[in-house]
Order: sequence, then C-alpha cells, then structure tokens
Amino acid sequence: MKIVAQFEIPYFQFLNEDSQVVGDLPNFAKDPANLLRLYRLMVLSRVLDAKAIALQRTGKMGTYPSTRGQEAVFIGMGDAMLPDDIFVPYYREIPTLMQRGVKASDLLLYWGGDERGNYFADPKKNLPFAVPIGSQALHAVGIATALKIRHQKNAVIAVCGDGATSQGDFYEAMNVAGVWKLPVVFVVSNNQWAISVPRSAQTAAKTIAQKAIAAGFSGEQVDGNDVIAVRERIAQAAEKARSQQEPTLVEVLCYRQSDHTTADDASRYEQKGIREEEWKKEPIARLRRYLESIKAWSPEQEEALQTECTNEVVKIVAEYEGVVPDEPTAMFDHLYATLPDIYADQYEMLKNIGGTNG
Repeated sequence: MKIVAQFEIPYFQFLNEDSQVVGDLPNFAKDPANLLRLYRLMVLSRVLDAKAIALQRTGKMGTYPSTRGQEAVFIGMGDAMLPDDIFVPYYREIPTLMQRGVKASDLLLYWGGDERGNYFADPKKNLPFAVPIGSQALHAVGIATALKIRHQKNAVIAVCGDGATSQGDFYEAMNVAGVWKLPVVFVVSNNQWAISVPRSAQTAAKTIAQKAIAAGFSGEQVDGNDVIAVRERIAQAAEKARSQQEPTLVEVLCYRQSDHTTADDASRYEQKGIREEEWKKEPIARLRRYLESIKAWSPEQEEALQTECTNEVVKIVAEYEGVVPDEPTAMFDHLYATLPDIYADQYEMLKNIGGTNG
C-alpha cells in the first residue's frame, strides 16, 4: 500500500470567544475605523432583524428568515466583495444586500409578499433571492463561466446554508467549478441547522469544507462569529478567483440564534440550552469587547449607536409601509409580453378586483 494523496482543512480565527487577538491581525483590522464600520453595520442589522420579526408577528409582513447571530457572516462577506463582483445569495443575506446598495425597504417588501422587492438584479450585480435550496450554486458557475469566456476579472460569490450542501445542485456546481477552473467562491454559512435537520444528520463528513477536495480545489473553515476572519478569508478567496481563476469553498461556522423562519418552531427539535451556550460566542458582543479594550468604543457611543440605528429602522419601515400595493394584474403583466387569449377572462376579473388595490 502507498498513500497517493493527503489533505488538510485549515481553520481561521483572529478574534477568539474572549475577544482576544490570536495571531497577527490582517492589515485592514489594524485600523480601528474599519472595525467600527463593520460593528455599526452589524448592530444596524440586528436592530432591523428584531423589527422585521415584530412586523411579521403583528401581521404586517409575511414569513421572514432571521439573521440573528449570523451578522458577522453577512457583514464580513459584504465587506470582502468589490462592487463589480457578482453576488449570488440564497434568502438570508439581507445585511449583505444592504451593503451592496439594495434598499432595506425593498428587502422588507419582498418578505411582505411583493415581488417588486426582489427586483434588484439589474443594473446592480446582485442576483435575486433564491428560495429553492442549492439552485443558486448552478447559477453562480454559469455566471463564472461567462466571466471567464469574456476574460473579465471579477469574482462570483455564491452563498448557501449547510443543508444545501446535501443537494445534487451543489455537488454539480462544485464539480464544474473545479474542472473548468472558474472564478467563484462558495460560501457555506454553516449555522448547524437545515430547518429542523441538524448538521450531524446532513453529512458524515467531518467538515463541509473538505467537500471541495473531491472537486479539485481548496476548502477552509472560518470562525463565523469573528467578523475579522470572515472578511479576511472571503476577501482572499475572492482575489484568488479574480487573479487566478481559482474556486474556493469557505465554510463559515456559526449558530442560528432563531427559528429557521418565523413559520418554524425550533423548540420542537432544538436541544435545550444549546442556543444559550452558543450565544456566548456571538459576534457583536465579541467585537464590542475588543473595541472597548483598545479604547476605540465606549458605553456612551454604544447608547448613541443604538438610538441612531433605531431611528434609521423607523425610516426604513415607514418607507416599506408607504408602498402602494401592486395591482393583481401585475402577475400577468410581468410574465407575458402579449397576454394569451386563454387568460383574457382571468385578467379582466383581476382588473376589476384591483380597482381599489384590494
């Protein structure tokens, strides 16, 4: 017998659970101004998230997927991308899309049941939400193929949850990316749950990152509660995609501090006490303690920031609630250039119903 290949999966962390620096900070993190910018974005994300859940609970919005506890994943990822990179989300990356210029009120509009809120792909380089699990990975490699054919130096950032890595679409996309050497970064937000299915029941692989090995490219794990590590490693992977046309899988470890969506009840399947234990690692408090330790943040600044974010969210919600509902006939108007005769009666019926935007 001889060993024909061996592999390792690296794990990256710069700010540990006790808010202590471990290893050399990347250059961007040596400037407190950069960390304060990321911190403010994470706090705004959490305040908006809490308000979105309240809107759903009071019947003012539809089913909503919380971002609580995953702020470092989405904010770090958003900050790692360049404006001309292509972002291919699934459905939980509200903070990332806000960083990339999408109006927060439009994102609420989508979860309020109005498809106009999902219309932000053109001219911006963000694809719409992808609710089917794993399908966006194939869209990403298609876009990456086009970029390579055109000799464009952009990265494609495709995101999914740990559950999507059990889908055939994910494996097919990884295989194509490896064979064709495509400029794509697969970010797996491993929050330990695929709705009610735990990570342990999803795969027997020790890591999700190692799935990249079979596809012929590198995979790594990152502490998803450390926004510094998330930002640095995704930025490095994106640069490798742009300059070397090489794919990377980045498994970002975090914990879902909420139900899967507001239509879910995690108390029926989640082990008691685990959420509280994982909360000790949460990203916002971790970064705040570090900023306080280097005298870059104070309780007075924290109070002011919370007020500022609350006021901003009030404006976002007012804009969302002020949108006039679309006419029911829009479902046909946006689907057909010329309405087929078979739908004429239905169109007229909806037109009459929609006279009062009802």
